[in-house]
Amino acid sequence: MKKIISILIVTISSLSIAQVAIGKSSVSNSSVSLEFGSQNKGILLPWTASAASVTGAIPGTFIFDTTDKKVKLKLLGSWKDLSVDTTGVVDTSLQDSPAESANAQVIIGASTTTAPGILVLESTDKAMILPKVESPHLNIINPSPGMIVYDTATKQLAVFNGTVWSFWKS
Repeated sequence: MKKIISILIVTISSLSIAQVAIGKSSVSNSSVSLEFGSQNKGILLPWTASAASVTGAIPGTFIFDTTDKKVKLKLLGSWKDLSVDTTGVVDTSLQDSPAESANAQVIIGASTTTAPGILVLESTDKAMILPKVESPHLNIINPSPGMIVYDTATKQLAVFNGTVWSFWKS
């Protein structure tokens, strides 16, 4: 009986479409795959030794490049620098001997994927809503290098390189 229940739970889980809310009780609408609460916190991007060391990255991939201390976005065939200032100070000692599995991956929106990444949001009709923070340069007291948020005051993407915030508007 336990085997039947376990198989049934695994089957139902694999067929479900995931929507995840972090720091709040639910997502704001059906077009959201991942949404964050309204605390003064951001999402920390994966740290890599360099963009060149990231193999198989697909367009839409975000990383924090510790070599040149920049947040980067993968576009078709190249990496887009999202950090204006390159004087970031980054202590990589915690990353020098990582304890996580090389195959660690969380997938939201699909049961399987071929896309490489630590957090993969794969959906044809859903998007992630970044953490929203009013004036992150003033309200996030101790930001980490590679942090990314949406600034509600200026309506801009804000990225932190370890020293300064850079702001992007479409």
